[in-house]
Amino acid sequence: MSVARTLSMALNGLDGTVVDVEVQQTQGLPGMKIVGLAGTATLQAQDRVRAACHHAGHPKISQSKFIINLTPGWLPKSGSGFDLPVAVAVLDAHGVLRSGPRSRTLHIGELSLDGAILPVPGVLPSLLAAREAGITRAVIPAANAAEGRLVPDLEVIEAEHLADVIALYGGAFTRTRSDRTDHAAPAPRTAKAPVGDFADVHGQEQAKLAAEVAAAGGHHLSLIGPPGAGKTMIASRLPSILPPLATADALDLSAVLSLTGEFDAAAGLRRTPPFISPHHTASTASVIGGGSGIARPGAVSLAHGGVLFLDEAPEFQRTAMEALREPLESGVVRLHRSRGAITYPARFQLVIAANPCPCGQAWGKGGACTCSPMAKRRYLTRISGPIADRIDMRIDVPPVRAIAADTAPPAEPSAVIAQRVRAARERQAARLAGTGYHLNAQLPSSTLSRLMPLPAAEEALLRRLVDRGALTMRGRARVHRLAWTLADLADRNQPTDADVGHALQLRGETH
Repeated sequence: MSVARTLSMALNGLDGTVVDVEVQQTQGLPGMKIVGLAGTATLQAQDRVRAACHHAGHPKISQSKFIINLTPGWLPKSGSGFDLPVAVAVLDAHGVLRSGPRSRTLHIGELSLDGAILPVPGVLPSLLAAREAGITRAVIPAANAAEGRLVPDLEVIEAEHLADVIALYGGAFTRTRSDRTDHAAPAPRTAKAPVGDFADVHGQEQAKLAAEVAAAGGHHLSLIGPPGAGKTMIASRLPSILPPLATADALDLSAVLSLTGEFDAAAGLRRTPPFISPHHTASTASVIGGGSGIARPGAVSLAHGGVLFLDEAPEFQRTAMEALREPLESGVVRLHRSRGAITYPARFQLVIAANPCPCGQAWGKGGACTCSPMAKRRYLTRISGPIADRIDMRIDVPPVRAIAADTAPPAEPSAVIAQRVRAARERQAARLAGTGYHLNAQLPSSTLSRLMPLPAAEEALLRRLVDRGALTMRGRARVHRLAWTLADLADRNQPTDADVGHALQLRGETH
């Protein structure tokens, strides 16, 4: 008895492995047996496949016995996207299909009982992995067609019903009329929040400048001040001055959103920098990624290429805050499980906001503050030293007085600031061409002094600060990068002593 074969894809995060779906029709009691480390949803395919084949004109499938093997057998497979390839291989083993390269074609899709092919998450990363593996043809649900059109150099065939796939391979079919009226992909679960404009922010010139520097160089930012000072307003407007995502980052972010069901493929690749702001009660898994079974992407991956804003940062679980250490340094997050590790992209700009004390009134003379001295000391130390050291700028955001706000000149709109940010990023991209990096904040410390040296006097100053314990070596590198970003914004070829002094001030250091 011959073995029928076709291809599908098993995702481990955004990494895909081609799966050979092998089916053999054998003697014995009618039924289907799926082997090859299949998850619960994949094992349930046998019932959906039998019903779908019946509605496609092949009820005798239910009277035969099939062994279905998913190889490689050591790799976990999960999800209902294996329904369609199992059905294709079963029909081929039964002698229904006559022509076409089905054994070299990737199939993805869930089957309803009436034979309709339903959308599944993760189609975009699956097709990208298929193209990387040398596959040139794929059949996907029609409702996922917008994602298929985003992958060049791959022939993508859209199908609404199992009968359409049978017809593709020259088999006989019927198509049962379905009562289902909508097979479209579900709308993205998260609505896009409107992006504000910096023209709405009155006063807070130091904090707005820090936001501009953060946007220009990809730096992390901390805003400390009393309630109502404008910390959240400034942070939420940071995406309005960021340039569109480059193609590589847009593909990574779009693939992550495809996995979570939040990708609006009809609008094309997601090029708008995201702004993700989890609540301070969020679990470590929701911030970093995780969950039962295959680990899902968290807020750090949904913020890839954009801004991760942690409001009321001291109120976050300590484990969630400490888990940010690796992605802040490497730009990826690795989630380890018993059967292996999953890697998701996580290159984001971290912006944290915090009150100066639990009641928020310890500002200026602090006469209205009701917190004990011990409570004040403990509050901001909830943000550990290693996390604080990874944040480039620490800005105090004082209250804005009504008179000062009313008499201040009109604030610059985001469009004007964005032009300066774009020009600064272009300078960085030209300087770092060929290195694999595009922003000052991305350049590793090992090559910082070689590619972007400081004047000798300023380099000596930073060394003295490190020797006195006023700066860590990591802090020294971050001041170094900040100074270069300030020079880029000012259209200078090298930082001056004023740039280094300003960088120390933005970092919250004195010399």
